[in-house]
Amino acid sequence: MVVLATGCYVEGDARERAMDSLGSQVDDALGELDVETTVGLRDDGFPTVTVSGPDETVARAVLAEEWGELTPQVRPGEVAAGTLEAWDDDGFVLDTGFGNEVRVPAGELGLGQGTPDQIRTRFGLVQHVPLRYVVAEPGEPARLADAERDRLYDWTRGDGRVNVNSATRSEVRATVNRAGHAADIVTVERLGLLEQSVVCREGTDPPGLLASIGQYLPAELLCVVS
Repeated sequence: MVVLATGCYVEGDARERAMDSLGSQVDDALGELDVETTVGLRDDGFPTVTVSGPDETVARAVLAEEWGELTPQVRPGEVAAGTLEAWDDDGFVLDTGFGNEVRVPAGELGLGQGTPDQIRTRFGLVQHVPLRYVVAEPGEPARLADAERDRLYDWTRGDGRVNVNSATRSEVRATVNRAGHAADIVTVERLGLLEQSVVCREGTDPPGLLASIGQYLPAELLCVVS
C-alpha cells in the first residue's frame, strides 16, 4: 500500500468528487501496467492506493514519483514528502503522516528574505500544498529539498500564477471558464489532489485573475507575480 503525500481535507460531495478524480488519475498514471488498484482514504485525510499484480513494484514507484509517498520511517539525508500544515515566525510545519510533523526552520527554507509568512505569500504556498524536504541529519534541522526550491523560484520567473487549494483541477478549470478567463491562462497545473496552479498567459494580471475567480471558489488563493 502506498500512502500518497497529498491530502483530502474537504467533506461531503466535494470529498466524493475528489476521490473519484484521484481514482481516475491513478488509472491514468499506471497506464498499461499489469496491476489492480484500490484507492482508499485514511482517517488522517491522506489517500492510499493498494496495488497488486505482476507490475506491483513498478506501479508503486510510479505512484511515489507522481504524488510523493508518506512512510512511517525515513532516513537522515534522504528527500521525503509532506504537506504544508502551518507556518509561524520560526518556519514551516509539514504534515508527514502517521501523526508526525516536521519543522523546517526559517533559515532552512532557502527562499530569500522575509518572514516565513511573507515567503509563503510570495511563492503562493497555499495550505496543504505538497512540499519535498531533506530529512534532518542528527543534530541538524530539516530543510527544503533543492529541487523544491528550484521549482518555486521557477514560478517567479514566469508570467504569474494563481495557486488554489480545496478544489480539484477540473473544478478550477471550470471556474476559470465560468469567469470568462479561459483565454487568459496557459493551463491549470496540478500540485496535489486539491491544490492547483493556474498558469497565466503573458499579459494576464494575476491579482486581477484572483479577484475574478475568487468569488466562485471557497478556497485559499495566492498570487505568484514575476
